[in-house]
Amino acid sequence: MAFRSKEMVKKIMKKIGGEKNLDPGVKESLKKCLPDSKVVMSRAHRGIYAGRHIQFGNQVSEKGGNKTRRNWKPNVQEKRLFSYILDRHIHVKVTTHALRCIDKAGGIDEYLLKTPYKKMDTEMGLLWKSKIEKMYQELGNMQVVFFPQEEENKLAEEFKEMRIEQRVARRDARRKAYGWTPKAEEIEGVSEDVEASHHEELVANS
Repeated sequence: MAFRSKEMVKKIMKKIGGEKNLDPGVKESLKKCLPDSKVVMSRAHRGIYAGRHIQFGNQVSEKGGNKTRRNWKPNVQEKRLFSYILDRHIHVKVTTHALRCIDKAGGIDEYLLKTPYKKMDTEMGLLWKSKIEKMYQELGNMQVVFFPQEEENKLAEEFKEMRIEQRVARRDARRKAYGWTPKAEEIEGVSEDVEASHHEELVANS
């Protein structure tokens, strides 16, 4: 299925939220790098295929040499890739060639940053590339503040206390949901004491 660069740029701008969210030179460079027309399978727009699409050729018989037209589809897998800049997993359809390229680059973020726009021949790849570039630019403009060692230790202790409080709250919620009461705890404690005393009697008799 053929697509044009102008239509793709319009779709990308619509998904991002307009030209205001992009830097001044990104749109012009995107238009220059995109091909005017190229044959791309329709399902490739929903994944990262790294240039692998349907190939056409002939199937030649062994005896008579008869040729039959056929096609070869790429090996597409649905994977969950972790993005460090987004701090979450991304569900995306990728080819095995794209997976090897991502592993070689060092991750999905590095692959999207290193791959030029002219090699991103799918809409999803261009969309994720523009998003990650924008987030890296925002991180570059942020100021980094370093805390003293005492404040870092204090923050770590507060974080531990907060985690403990969350665990206690979840435990209480589970007990309320399943009908766990303090009386049940007392009964369980008494039963454990009885079992321990019975075990001691058996050991003394033996």
